[in-house]
Amino acid sequence: MSDEQQLPVPSEKASTPVPRLSSPSQIQTHGLTAERAAKIVNQSGSSRMAALLGIAIVTLFVIVYAFYDQGLPGVTGSSRLDAAKHEQYLESVKRGYNLYEANCARCHGEQGKGGIGPVLNDQGKLLAHLTPQYLMNVLTVGGRYICGDANSLMGVWADTNGGPLNYREIEELIDWLRATTDDVVEVRDPKTGEMIEVTGWRDIAYAPAADATPVPACWKDAFAVSPTPTGSATPMPSGGMGETYELSAVNPVAFEQSALEVVAGVAFSILFNNKNEGVPHNVAIHEGDANDVGAEIWQGEIFPGVATRTYSVPALDAGTYAFICTVHPNMAGTLTVK
Repeated sequence: MSDEQQLPVPSEKASTPVPRLSSPSQIQTHGLTAERAAKIVNQSGSSRMAALLGIAIVTLFVIVYAFYDQGLPGVTGSSRLDAAKHEQYLESVKRGYNLYEANCARCHGEQGKGGIGPVLNDQGKLLAHLTPQYLMNVLTVGGRYICGDANSLMGVWADTNGGPLNYREIEELIDWLRATTDDVVEVRDPKTGEMIEVTGWRDIAYAPAADATPVPACWKDAFAVSPTPTGSATPMPSGGMGETYELSAVNPVAFEQSALEVVAGVAFSILFNNKNEGVPHNVAIHEGDANDVGAEIWQGEIFPGVATRTYSVPALDAGTYAFICTVHPNMAGTLTVK
């Protein structure tokens, strides 16, 4: 074979194109019809609307949650945190009420009305005197802080100074003593065992009169000078004084006599025997009766026991009255005049 002889060139066989789509030919689309294009547009619009709606819902949720968590602008107490704090505060007030009933009511009376110890629910005291810091000092140091009296019946309550209450119980007790009339808690009545609602004592709207006497630093100072007898009364008959009636203050703080009957239209005397050593008492006559004490008509001198006083009481019209101790209004009896 000569050098110029060439081998035959293999011919290229025509190859069949391989489709790029793996789906069966019967479902392959090689064109876009107007109807299909319209469907795609509609589907795209619906997707956009769904996306916008989702964004709007998420945005609204974020805004609402922000107001729920942080509160409305300018509205105090509207945040979730404020609500939780207030709920914890009311629980503290409730515990403080129970502590008061267990430890304090026997001296300071039911709902702070007074007893062996002074009245606590007086609005003037709650406004300017019974501050949280003052109460903390009294509960920590005892009666020595109040009047400098080492023999005061008011003992030490804080365990940091030898008392029975820990720091949290002291705070809860102060929360109850400072609770307002807007603070309502459900507690168990110590007398009946039934659940009842009670409110705090302090009226946040209270404002003393312009000529009001400041609350003394020592509660005993309030009785250092007996007030002048008050109220109008029927003039004393020309026949002079009538009968003399006896009343006594005894322990626990109460009148020994729960009722007294006198003659109408005749002035009379009350021989009052204060048997409570170091505790100030008096006799005052009010409208109403022992269960519903009204306005004051007459008031006798306040003095500490053990001592006696004879009061001259002007004549009274026939009817039913109450006699109470001004210092301890829970001491009450019924005076019948006929």
